[in-house]
Amino acid sequence: MTEAALTADRILDAAEGVLTRFGPQKTNVVDVARALGVSHGSVYRHFASKAALRDAVTARWLERVSGPLKKIVAEDAPAADRLKRWFDALIATKRQKAKAEPELFATYHAIVSESREVVHAHVEELAGQVSAIIADGIRRGEFAAVDPDRTGKAIFYATARFHDPSYAAEWNDPGLDAVFEDMWTLILRGLTATTAAPMERAPNRA
Repeated sequence: MTEAALTADRILDAAEGVLTRFGPQKTNVVDVARALGVSHGSVYRHFASKAALRDAVTARWLERVSGPLKKIVAEDAPAADRLKRWFDALIATKRQKAKAEPELFATYHAIVSESREVVHAHVEELAGQVSAIIADGIRRGEFAAVDPDRTGKAIFYATARFHDPSYAAEWNDPGLDAVFEDMWTLILRGLTATTAAPMERAPNRA
């Protein structure tokens, strides 16, 4: 490849291939440049450091997870239905990646663990999507009047066992889906519960 044809996307494509082949610990910018047939200085013109390159690879991989979920958030459909399908899609995506490409999944999990700022932004985005659906459900009169931001984040973290790669070893548990459905029943019950009427003050008999 000529250096004139080199783009950030092509570098990221090559970096993904090198990471998959050699693993995150043995991969460096020189390896990526060699795979592209260019000098490592050409790669540095697009990414200032190895860490910056790894962060960009991580961000692109995480976007493949969060991007399709945005479509569910934007749908004009009952909020409870969208919220359930959003979590179902997230869980299915993570499990599919872990099952179909276990080595690649492990590689990305390793580099994700080192890209703290990128991961934090990703988690905030996902929790924000949950909050957006909840806020819309409140506007529609489907959900109780809760703080959508705090509630969205709480639900996202409460369901971590089912979609956080740290728990991937548990995803083959045949009873896990039933546990999620039970949890979902509780979550939905909490979201749709109406606020209890305040108790009347007892008359003063003194």
